[in-house]
Amino acid sequence: MTDFAFWHRRLCPVTDRLLLSGDLPYDEDEQTEALGKWLEVGITHILDTRAEGDGNAFLSRHAPDLRYARVPTEDDGRPQPDRWFDDGLTFSWAAFDSPNSRLLVHCAMGINRGPSMAFRILLELGWEPLAALQAIRSARPIADVGYAQDALDHYHRTHDIKAAMREEDRGIVEAWLRGYEIPTALASECPGAG
Repeated sequence: MTDFAFWHRRLCPVTDRLLLSGDLPYDEDEQTEALGKWLEVGITHILDTRAEGDGNAFLSRHAPDLRYARVPTEDDGRPQPDRWFDDGLTFSWAAFDSPNSRLLVHCAMGINRGPSMAFRILLELGWEPLAALQAIRSARPIADVGYAQDALDHYHRTHDIKAAMREEDRGIVEAWLRGYEIPTALASECPGAG
């Protein structure tokens, strides 16, 4: 199902400890209700990748024990900088240091930035690129993972991957990205969303 309204703020487990979603609602009562659902499923850490929002004040008031990090970036189609991935990975490893933690990665819509960061996290955990992309799409069908090549390039640079493997991985990701587009109806509802 690729109905945008259905998936926008839905919690999507990619693994037992890594979940994706869009942002919290804007209405404070709806925010509180949604946060309650996040806490019910055991979310202990939130990695917010939006440039256009900051959940720290709300979360500090309503869930002070929840760990929150904001690694903001624009969803403008330009390459994502290494620092963005570095900061996201640093917070993720702190989250995964605790054996019972569950990390939620989100952006505004859960289409590009959050899924791209989750892809980078999965690569760091040893996942093969295609398996990671398929797990993300299986969990969250509206995920476009628009910065997957940036995430892959960051992984390659930080792990000194040989040229032949880099080329093979890039071809796999490129083919996967070409094979999927957000349905036109969704794209018109959320231009530049992610």
